[in-house]
This record gives sequence, C-alpha cells and structure tokens, in this order.
Amino acid sequence: MAFDGWPATALEFYEGLEAENSKAYWTSHKAVYTESVLRPMEELLERLAPEFGEPKIFRPYRDVRFSHDKTPYKTHIGATIGGTGYVQLSADGLAGGAGIWHMEPDRLARYRAAVAADSSGARLAKIVDSLAGAGVEVHGHDALKSAPRGYSADHPRIGLLRYKGLTSWQGWPPEPWLHTAEAADHIAAFLRANADLCSWLTDHTDI
Repeated sequence: MAFDGWPATALEFYEGLEAENSKAYWTSHKAVYTESVLRPMEELLERLAPEFGEPKIFRPYRDVRFSHDKTPYKTHIGATIGGTGYVQLSADGLAGGAGIWHMEPDRLARYRAAVAADSSGARLAKIVDSLAGAGVEVHGHDALKSAPRGYSADHPRIGLLRYKGLTSWQGWPPEPWLHTAEAADHIAAFLRANADLCSWLTDHTDI
C-alpha cells in the first residue's frame, strides 16, 4: 500500500502510552499500534528504501535489565534506513537522524585519523558548519573530557576528535502534513541534505 502519513490516532496512542506505560495499556491498544503506527512506518520505509537503502524497524520493547526506569515500552517508533539514516515518530511529532551513533574502537581510530588530517578533517568541519547553518542539529556522543590519546589538546578540530559518535537530527512538531504523504518528503529531504555527512563517515571509517 502507498504511504499516506500517520493518522491522528498514532499520536494519541503515544500520548496514552506516556500517561500509562503498562502491559494493560499496550494489550488493549495493540491493534491501534499495528494499524496506525507500525503499518504507516512500514509503508514509509518501503517508499524510501529504493533511494536510501535497507530499513530496519526497532522493537517497541525497552531493555530494562540495567535501567532504573522499568517502564516496558518505548514511547516512540524508530527505524534505521541504509545504515546511517534514522526515522522516528512519537507524540512530539516526526524526526529524522543521520550519522553514526557509536563507533567501535577500530572505526573510532579511523574516524579520528581522518578528522586530524588536514584535507578530510577540514571537509568534515565544513559539512558540520553547513548543516548547523541550515538549522540541522549536529551532535557528538560520548565526548571525552580531554584530548584522545595521541592528539594535541590545541588541535583545531579537537571538538570533533573528542567524539565517539557523530549524528545529525531534525524534528518537526505535529502539523497537518504529518497525516499525508508529504511526511515522506520531509524525511527524504532531510536524508538528502545529510548525504555528505553520511558519505564522509562511511568513506573514512568503514573497513
């Protein structure tokens, strides 16, 4: 089926789940989740996959084994697309993400070497500045408090060097277009705008 946006009941579902995050609520509203939340996400990803790559929808259940918060369900639906793209819907609206959240040691070493190099590092800094100027949030994750081993604290790109992950993010509060096929256009435009960031990360960090 064609993607036609998310119905208002999708947002209402998550508003209710935020108020009562319980198995009883989930069980009594599972049909709403399946039809109004999950199915539109599947349709959206089917539409985007030919351009942006293979999608994967995350499970709706939280891993509470090591968390003080024992609420069992996520209050959003999220999916990756093409390895470096991300889509999320919650009661707050729609959001898109791009980049790499966490880099394992080998990949992190390659990332830092590329950031430190004059040409590739300057290119990444320019991409990040361009995204920020366009209103896209760029986040570094698990930042070290000091310079990583082997790099000077006064390196011109020390901020980027300290990160263990680098992603961009843009969110849209609920608007009438969320309930139409136009929602796909917002995500597609975001992913295209972040193509240089994702290409840089994959080009310089993949084996």
